[in-house]
Amino acid sequence: MKICFLGLDNLPALAQEFGHLGVGGEQVQQALLAKALVSRGHSASMIVLDYGQNSITNYHGVTVFKTFRPSAGLPVLRFVYPRWVKIWSAMSAADADVYYVSCAGMHLGLAAIFCKRHNRKLVFRVAHDHDCEPEFLLVKYRRDKLLYEFGVRHANAILVQTAKQQIRLNRNYHRIGKIAGMLVERPLAMPPRTVDVLWVNNIRPFKRPDIFLELARSMPDLRFQMVGGPQPGHEALFDAIQKKALLIPNLEFCGHVPYHSMDSYYSSARIFVNTSESEGFPNSYLQSWVRGTPVIAFFDPDAIIERFLLGQVVASIDSMRVAVRSMISDNFLRDDYGKKCLSYMEDHYSEQAVAALYIDQFEELLR
Repeated sequence: MKICFLGLDNLPALAQEFGHLGVGGEQVQQALLAKALVSRGHSASMIVLDYGQNSITNYHGVTVFKTFRPSAGLPVLRFVYPRWVKIWSAMSAADADVYYVSCAGMHLGLAAIFCKRHNRKLVFRVAHDHDCEPEFLLVKYRRDKLLYEFGVRHANAILVQTAKQQIRLNRNYHRIGKIAGMLVERPLAMPPRTVDVLWVNNIRPFKRPDIFLELARSMPDLRFQMVGGPQPGHEALFDAIQKKALLIPNLEFCGHVPYHSMDSYYSSARIFVNTSESEGFPNSYLQSWVRGTPVIAFFDPDAIIERFLLGQVVASIDSMRVAVRSMISDNFLRDDYGKKCLSYMEDHYSEQAVAALYIDQFEELLR
């Protein structure tokens, strides 16, 4: 099969030399899935932004087509050129059987129109709970929302991360989504755990990084580490969080760390904390659990943390503080959670099982 991933921000997750540009969880998922397909004999390509690379490049066996620079074109007009024109040009060059898109945005609508015109198949992957809720879409312009909704209606298949997303997608868009697992890279090594509490996220308002700062201030005897870079449109928040973080003696503020350099950060932590008010299914949970690191969080997708005892779910910063203290002070408790994390990942997230589900979905569309 020939599968093409339309993920304009994917290159930093696929190619280490571009890691300084920043990456999110769904970009990591597309890169891992593309490599998994190649390793199983399929053809995978990817459509990305122009970061100065050649027009067509190859990373890990994945053929990469570049489109446009993020700032290229004149306001309003650039929606058509270079964006629409360059995306369709790259899709034509990829000449795939199936095009794969994730995250809400106008690119899903453009992909849907292309696939209908050229009789190709389109798979959409929900990346955030808000992708299933029209009133909360993380999409700025009405034009882009309409294109996104067109794409949702006309995608040949839709994949979701959780049962919650499945229910909301059906309720709001009258589409049936199939739950598909996620891929995760195994740790290279397990160094000594020298960090008590780790936080990893892009610094945006709904991630609530200020709560982590408050947590660190209230527990000065513990070592905290914070990883996260600025996001377009939220640079002022990043600057404010960085300035406050540097005043907290027991908190190491690392800023942006390339995805390919994150292994040692996850492996060195005793506990992972997530302060987000909403998510899809955080990659950071998987990267923690695969290292036997329990998660303490407000957000629990499909109650997985609670059902499988992979950490603790809390409702306030006070209860988070209590959970962190109890788990740090009790090595036996933390180790028990860690063993459950490793067992859960072994049972549910082997690469073979996860990749097989996607391959089956693609093959079903092409029958």
